[in-house]
Amino acid sequence: MAGQKYSIAQLAVVLRLPAITADGNVDTLLTDSRKLNNPAASLFFALPGPQRDGQAFIPELYKKDVRYFVVPEDMDTSGYPDAVFLKVPEPLHALQTIAAFHRHQFSIDTIGITGSNGKTVVKEWLYQLLQSYRNIVRSPKSYNSQLGVPLSIWQIAAENDLAIFEAGISKPGEMVRLQRLIDPTIGVLTNIGSAHSEGFVSDEEKLSEKLDLFSHAKVIIANRDNKLIASGIKKTGVPFFSWGTDESASVQVVEINTGNDATIISLKEKEGAPFEITIPFTDNASVENAITCATVLLYMKFDREMIVRGMKALQPVNMRMEFKQGINNCTIINDSYSADLTSLDIALQFLGQQAKGRKQTVILSDFFENGINDQQLYPAIYALLKRYGVQRLIGIGEKMQTVLAVLIRQTDAIDATFYLTTKEFLQHYHSTQYRDEYILVKGARRFGFERIVTLLEQKVHETVLEINLDAVAHNLKAFQQQLRPGVKLMAMVKAFAYGSGAAEIASVVQFHKADYLGVAYADEGVELRKAGITIPIMVLNVEASAFDAITDYNLEPDIFSFELLNSFEQHIKNAGLKNYPVHIEVETGMNRSGFAMEAIVVLADRLARNEFIRVQSCFSHLAASEDRVEDTFTLHQFTLLKKAAATLEQIIGYSFIKHIANTSAILRFPELQLDMVRLGIGLYGIGSTPAVSLQTVATLKTTISQIKRIQKGETVSYNRRGIAKEDSVIATIRIGYADGYNRRLGNGTGKVFVNGQLAPVMGTVCMDMTMIDITHIPEVREGDDAIVFGAAVTVQQLAEWVGTIPYEIMTGISQRVKRVYYGEG
Repeated sequence: MAGQKYSIAQLAVVLRLPAITADGNVDTLLTDSRKLNNPAASLFFALPGPQRDGQAFIPELYKKDVRYFVVPEDMDTSGYPDAVFLKVPEPLHALQTIAAFHRHQFSIDTIGITGSNGKTVVKEWLYQLLQSYRNIVRSPKSYNSQLGVPLSIWQIAAENDLAIFEAGISKPGEMVRLQRLIDPTIGVLTNIGSAHSEGFVSDEEKLSEKLDLFSHAKVIIANRDNKLIASGIKKTGVPFFSWGTDESASVQVVEINTGNDATIISLKEKEGAPFEITIPFTDNASVENAITCATVLLYMKFDREMIVRGMKALQPVNMRMEFKQGINNCTIINDSYSADLTSLDIALQFLGQQAKGRKQTVILSDFFENGINDQQLYPAIYALLKRYGVQRLIGIGEKMQTVLAVLIRQTDAIDATFYLTTKEFLQHYHSTQYRDEYILVKGARRFGFERIVTLLEQKVHETVLEINLDAVAHNLKAFQQQLRPGVKLMAMVKAFAYGSGAAEIASVVQFHKADYLGVAYADEGVELRKAGITIPIMVLNVEASAFDAITDYNLEPDIFSFELLNSFEQHIKNAGLKNYPVHIEVETGMNRSGFAMEAIVVLADRLARNEFIRVQSCFSHLAASEDRVEDTFTLHQFTLLKKAAATLEQIIGYSFIKHIANTSAILRFPELQLDMVRLGIGLYGIGSTPAVSLQTVATLKTTISQIKRIQKGETVSYNRRGIAKEDSVIATIRIGYADGYNRRLGNGTGKVFVNGQLAPVMGTVCMDMTMIDITHIPEVREGDDAIVFGAAVTVQQLAEWVGTIPYEIMTGISQRVKRVYYGEG
C-alpha cells in the first residue's frame, strides 16, 4: 500500500536505529511478497508467520530489486551487498511505529470504531453518508488487526480531512498498540457481544480493553441502554455522547417501526423535536448500526435533512467479492459495490491471483473520490490497470469515456471500449465477446452493474454450492499453525477438491503457501496446470495411458508397484528425461496399494544409482487415525513407514520427504508430522477440535419453488410414503437426488434449514425436487432460501442421518449444481 514518501534514513531515525547514509525513498510498506508492485520504493517487513518466517522471502524479493528490509536483530544479512537492513527486536512493532509516525503528520478528525460486531458496516455506512461532504480515508474491507491497522493508516494523504478506521482485538494488551496508531478524536463503540471472546475472562475485561482505544478521544459514542457499556465509559472519564431509549441519552430513540422492507426510526436530541429516519433494512443489527451512524452525524453537527436523505439511500455492505461461473467458460468476480482506488487495488490483486495467466477483463464505472481531481484520479486508475496486467477494459460513464479514454489511446497499452451509460453497454452486449477469461465487474452503485453480472453469469437452476475461499485460507492457516517448523503441507484437491472446485481451491492454497497439491488422476493435475497452478502436484492413481500427460505437465506420480515402476521408467527413457521426481507408496496396513515391507530392499536396489527416476518422497496411508480404539495400529503403521524410509535412504544414498499424517493425524499425533503432512477434509472445514477452530467452507442452498396446504391423511411424493399426520403446509424445494441429495434422506430422515428452523423432508426425494414440512415454521414464502448444509446444518450431521461419511456427501454434489465462490481476497 502506497503512502507519502519518506527517506530510508528518516525511517531509521523513526525506529531509533543508528544513523544510516543510504539514499532512497520509501512509499510502500510491504508485508506480503506476493503483492510486490513497486520494488524500488518498497520497505519489506520480515514478519514471522505460522509456517514460514518472512525472512524466507528476502532472497526472492532481493532478486526482484527490493533493497529495503526490516528484519529481526539476529538475521545474517551478509549475502545482500546492495540492500539496507533495518534490524529491530520485533518487525511488526517497527511497522506499527512507522505507521504511527505517519499518522501524526496529519491533524485531521479521526473516527475510531471498535466493538464485537458491526465495525465494518458502521465504517462503510459512515463513508456512504459522509463521502459527499468530506475527503475520507478509511480502512480497506476489514483491515482492523495488528497488521491491518498500520497498513490502513499508511494510506492517509494530505488531501484527506477525515479518517475512519476500525480496530479489532482478540486478547488483552492489543488495543494499546492500536490506540497509538489510530489515536481517534471520535470513538465509536458498536456493542459488546460473544464474538472474539476466547482471549478474555469476562465481558468486563473485553470492554475495558476495547475502551483503551478511546483513552485520548474527545468523545465516545455508544448505546447507553447497555448498562455494562454505560458504566465502563463512565470509568474512562471521556465525554459520552450516547444513544438509547432513555431520556438521559444524548440522542433518544423514541420509536422503531419495522415494515416489510424498511424501518422507520424516530430520534430526538435533548433539545429539539423528534425527527424520523428511514432505512431500507429491517434486521435488528442494521437498525442498531444505523442509529449509531445517525448519532455520529448529530455529534458532528450535520443537519437533519442531510441525515434523513443519507439514511434512506444506505446500501448494504457486501463483505466479499463473489465468484460466479460465467458464460462461455468465463469466471466472473463481482465487486460491483464500490468505486474507489483502494478497493480497486485490492480487487485487481485478487483478479491477478485467480486468473493465473488467463485473459483479464475489467468492467469499470466512473470513480468518485472527493478531493482528487480527474487529472489525478484517472491516471492513477490507468496505472493500476497497467500494473496488474489487465488486457481489456470496458469503461462506463462520462469520465471513463473522456478522461481515461484519452490516456489509453495515447499508448494503446490496453484494449479498451467505452460507453456513456450502463444502458448503452447493455444495448451493445453480445455474449460471444466473452470467452475463456476472468472478468472483474466493479462500479459505483448508481451504475447498476448487477444487470451486467446477470447477463454474464451462466444460467442454471437455483440450487448453488457456495464456497467461502476466505474459510479455505483460514483452515489452511489453522493447520499450518499446528505444524513444527519446516514441515511441509500437501493440500488434497482430488475429486474436484471434495466437490468444491479444484482450480479455485488450488489457487487459494497456492497463494497461501501450501507446498504440494495431491490429486487422484493425471487429468485433474493437467486442469490445474492449465489454470495456472505452478506448485508441485502428486498424482495418486497413475495409469500408463497418462504418462505423457504427467511428464508434459510436470506432474509427479505415485509409484506403488514394480510393474508401474518399470513402465514409468521406460517412458522416462523414451522421453529423454532424467531424474524425474516420483513418490514411493509403502503398504503399512491399509491393504489397498503400495510396496510391501518385504519388498523394500529389492525396491531400494532397483532405485539405487537410477539416473531416470529420483525419489521425491516416501509415504503411506493411515487406515484409522481418527479412531482412538485403533491408535496402537496407527502408531504401528508409522513405525513401518519410518523403517521402510530408513532402508530406502540407506541404500539409494540420498534423503527425501517422508509423510503419513492426514487431517486427523495432524491434530491427534504431532509426532507423525515427519517432513510433510497431507491435509484433506480438514481444509474444507471438517474436523474441528478445541485446538483448531475451522470455518465452514461449503454451503449448499436451494430455494422454495412452491408452497401448498394439504389435509390430514393426504400423501406426498412417489409411492405415497409421506402421510400428513395433521393439516400441513408443504414446501417444494429445487433439489433432488440428481443434484446429490441422497434418497435416504426422505421420509423425515433429512432436515433442511428454513427461516431459522429445521424442516423435515416429507415423502420420497425426487430426481429434481424434494418436499419439506414447514407447518410449524412461520412466514415462509416462495423463493425463500433453504439451506441443505452449511453452518446451520453441518455436513457431518447430514452424513450421520444417512449413515455415511462427510466425504461422500461433499463429493456427491452434482456438477450441474452451480458453484459460487466468494472471499475478500
